[in-house]
Amino acid sequence: MNPSTPLAFCLSPLDRAEDIRRNADRLAELQTAEGATAIPFRRADPVIGDNGRLARWPMGKALTLKQVDTPILLGLENGEPLYAVDVDPDAEAEGADFTDTRTAAMQLPIEETGILAQARSLIEWRRKNRFCSNCGTLTTELEAGRKRLCMSCGTEHFPRVDPVAIMLVVKDDWCLLGRQSSWPPRMWSALAGFMEPGETIAQAAAREVWEEAGLQCDPASAELIADQPWPFASSLMLAVIIEAITVDIKVDTHEIESARWFSREEIHDMLSGQHPEADVPPSIAIARRLLEVWVSR
Repeated sequence: MNPSTPLAFCLSPLDRAEDIRRNADRLAELQTAEGATAIPFRRADPVIGDNGRLARWPMGKALTLKQVDTPILLGLENGEPLYAVDVDPDAEAEGADFTDTRTAAMQLPIEETGILAQARSLIEWRRKNRFCSNCGTLTTELEAGRKRLCMSCGTEHFPRVDPVAIMLVVKDDWCLLGRQSSWPPRMWSALAGFMEPGETIAQAAAREVWEEAGLQCDPASAELIADQPWPFASSLMLAVIIEAITVDIKVDTHEIESARWFSREEIHDMLSGQHPEADVPPSIAIARRLLEVWVSR
């Protein structure tokens, strides 16, 4: 385990081309440029190429696929435009073997997962935000997929990012983990929940622990450890370690299935795959990073 290793989805080599996104003529030139390539997606899942990276098809080949909408410009890669192409799920896509995003993230080089997170989030945002939330009118896509505009009321719409507090609750040499009924039988993880308006990260962490496990925590003790884009659909995970004031667990089963305290020794065994009854999340998850940091102290 190495708490300093970059997390999945956190690195990207792309220049996001902010300086040219408002230049319609330049955007048109980019899409027809000789070096333009596109990554095909279906239901927001990518294609992995024979080289183990996200597949990059020449734009001419990508445009032969039946698409849900126009290509989304992700940015410039080594000076050349790179797009995401959202393939119609009901259309044939010869030569495209689509891989589940979570599976892909565990196979791809770390820089590729950053591109994957950006592309998947933009595809999902566009799919869910075609109509204006202010007046209900169909919106128009601008800036090569980075913005939508309602031509009726003038409201501008930008990609949504939802902040999530994810917290490792600790008390002396013990930490609290919970589990959802939908998870694999042995899986345990840190508690988490969406932040609400008017909350700090620390306040959200303390509130979520109280709601899910019935424990009181000290917001002043919250220590921000790391953050991570999480493209399911488009969250920003804000990972903290927070001290518990009380220790008696009272689980709200509407929130989680169960919760329990684990010793530092147990967490070490779980991270090394040697615990007889429990596992922790895979390496792409920031919850695992929280555990790695805590155990290493």
